[in-house]
Amino acid sequence: MKVFVRTVLLGCVPFLTAGVYGQATAPAPATAPVPVPAAETATAKQIAAMQAKLADWPQLGRYRDANAALAPAAAGEQRVVFYGDSITDGWGRKAGTESTFFTGKPYVNRGISGQTTPQMVVRFRQDVINLHPAAVVILAGTNDVAGNTGPMTPEMTEDNFRSMADLAKANGIKVILASITPAFDYPWKPGMEPAPKIRALNAWLKEYCEQNSYTYLDYYTALTDDKGGMKPGTSSDGVHPTAQGYAIMEPLAQAAIDKTLGSK
Repeated sequence: MKVFVRTVLLGCVPFLTAGVYGQATAPAPATAPVPVPAAETATAKQIAAMQAKLADWPQLGRYRDANAALAPAAAGEQRVVFYGDSITDGWGRKAGTESTFFTGKPYVNRGISGQTTPQMVVRFRQDVINLHPAAVVILAGTNDVAGNTGPMTPEMTEDNFRSMADLAKANGIKVILASITPAFDYPWKPGMEPAPKIRALNAWLKEYCEQNSYTYLDYYTALTDDKGGMKPGTSSDGVHPTAQGYAIMEPLAQAAIDKTLGSK
């Protein structure tokens, strides 16, 4: 008895048939395509947002015009750039916080909502160095923990802090590294358990500042509750400060600036 295998082309799809002296088995029916659930289909708005992010991942376009329009610091003026993510971005801009961003001070806000430290490294020259500040206050890292631009290890975040501090120091800019503000959970990405991760990064930031003679700005201690979240009334969603939260942060930041630059 001879057993043979032959291939039949039908509609450009190969079928395998086998038989004994011409007796072939029927090919298996073609598998129907699995429908994609509606919830997994990207909307036009989501696609546009993704395309915009790909076109300018670090968001260099956000402050390009504002930087060009910014006048040089006046003689003797000690400009300070506040550099960070949404917590910086919303300071003095979010409803109810307008009067809490250092009225009368030559301080410049260069925060961008949602940003992670790798994005901030890319735009550091444009949005910090080229503004020629006396000092920079860097508040970042919570979006790294949240994985906003993909999973990140603590070491990756630490390296990005090092890069920003090195760039500032090389350009004669004093460095103030702020603690990551508390978060028990992220409303946009629940279940990440950020509280212990934030505590660990803050411990590293404090030690790093001590080793390199940078100023450590401790927001965390004044804002945290016993679970590692924001104290009642200091946040609108457990992450982003309210006017009350910023009112706690402002004198702490000013004290850190005075310590770093010398009180005027």
